[in-house]
Amino acid sequence: MADGGGAASGATRTLQIVEVGPRDGLQNESRRVSTADKVRLITRMIDAGARRFEVGSFVNPNRVPQMADTPEVVAALPDRGDVRYIGLCLNRRGVERAAQSRAGNKRGVDEAGCVTVASDAFGQANQGQTSAESVAENRAMLALAGREGLTPQVTIATAFGCPFEGAAPPGRVVEIAQRLAEAAPVEIAVADTIGVAVPGQVRDLIGRLREVLPAAIRLRAHFHDTRATGVANAWAAWEAGADVLDGALGGLGGCPFAPGATGNVATEDLIYLFERSGTPTGIDLARAVEVNRWFAGVMAKPLPSRVARAEGLGAEWRH
Repeated sequence: MADGGGAASGATRTLQIVEVGPRDGLQNESRRVSTADKVRLITRMIDAGARRFEVGSFVNPNRVPQMADTPEVVAALPDRGDVRYIGLCLNRRGVERAAQSRAGNKRGVDEAGCVTVASDAFGQANQGQTSAESVAENRAMLALAGREGLTPQVTIATAFGCPFEGAAPPGRVVEIAQRLAEAAPVEIAVADTIGVAVPGQVRDLIGRLREVLPAAIRLRAHFHDTRATGVANAWAAWEAGADVLDGALGGLGGCPFAPGATGNVATEDLIYLFERSGTPTGIDLARAVEVNRWFAGVMAKPLPSRVARAEGLGAEWRH
C-alpha cells in the first residue's frame, strides 16, 4: 500500500475511510486537546480497524492553534506498516516540514495532503492566494512532495460552494482537477467545505471527474453535514466512482475560515451505512462507537454522530 491504498480488486468493491478527526475534526474546537489524547484517538481508531489518518497540519500555529503540536503528535504515532499518516500542507513550507518529520530515520507522515481552492475569496481568506495562484502553488507542492519521498495528493476545497462567492461552477472544478492531474498526484479529493452540496450535484461532479481524469488517480470526497445531506452525498459520491471518503469520529469539525461550516460526516455513520449495505470498510462499528464514548469525555460534550447516539449497538452490529 505504498501509494496510500485504494479500492481492492476483485468482485467486492471496498470503501476506504480516511479518519480526519485528529485534524479537521479538532481544528475549529476551542477546547484544547492534549497531544497525548490526540495520539490515543488515533491509536484507538487503529485498534478499531482504521488504516489511514489525517493526523495534523503543518501550518502557522498562530492561524490554527489546535494544530500547533502536530510535530509532537507525529513523533508519537505508532510505527505500523499497515497504517498511513497524512499531514495537511497549505504551501511549500508545509511540504518541507512534512518531509522533515521523516528526518533521521523517523517514521513521520507518509503523505503530503495539499489543498487548493475553487474560490478566489476563500483562497484569499484561507491561504492568501487566488484560486489560480493556489493551483499553481499546489502543482509545485505536489512535485516537491514526490521528490521528498512523500505520497502526493491534493484536495480541492469549496468544490461545491463558497461562503463568500456562492455556488462553485462544476466546469471550474473539473478544469482545476485536470491541471492538478498533470502534477501526478495519486489522489484528488473534492471537498464540500461548507456543507451545501446535494446528491445530484455530487453525482454529476464525481462522474465528470471520473470521465476525464486518468484511471490511476483515485477520487476521494470530503463532506460536512451542515445541512444534513452529508451521508447522502457520501453515498452519491461512492455510486459515481469515488473509492475514498473522509470521516471524522463523532462528526466533529468545521473550518476557521468558513463561516457557518459545521461538523464533518461522522465516521460511525459512514461505517453503518456502507457495512449494512454490503460494502466493507474494514472498521468495526461497535469499537468505533466505544472510541466515540471515550472521546466525548475528552471533549466534555456529546459528539454529533447519529449512529453513536442510537440504541442497540452491541456486538451484533460488528461489521
